[in-house]
Amino acid sequence: MTVGLLKIGELAARAGVSPRTIDHYTQMGLLAPDARTPSGYRLYAAEAVERVHLIQRLEGQGLSLTDVGGALSKAPADLQVLLAKVGADLTALEDAPVAGDPQLHGLIGAIVERAHSLLITAIELGGAVPPP
Repeated sequence: MTVGLLKIGELAARAGVSPRTIDHYTQMGLLAPDARTPSGYRLYAAEAVERVHLIQRLEGQGLSLTDVGGALSKAPADLQVLLAKVGADLTALEDAPVAGDPQLHGLIGAIVERAHSLLITAIELGGAVPPP
């Protein structure tokens, strides 16, 4: 039953994070143990390493862990609707007149660039988000 499952320390080592990070992600509902040992230790599937990397990637894009949890809990259909709305918003932002202010133009460019990066990340996920 526990063959192939990882203890928290093993998962942390494979994911390149501390056991405290794994514990924090679990407490926030971003990760869920697949089983427990008779003495109550949490055991995680090997796929949890991918999920930890995904969480870190999204967090690196500037999302809070709360937002990451919200994004990961959405169904693929919900994600497609959200991506379409963000895409439309980006187009509107790019087409908006900037009134000649170079700082405003630079800020809008930075926002659009960050949003495109997030969209690419979401598209790469493509519904293949490992379960919690």
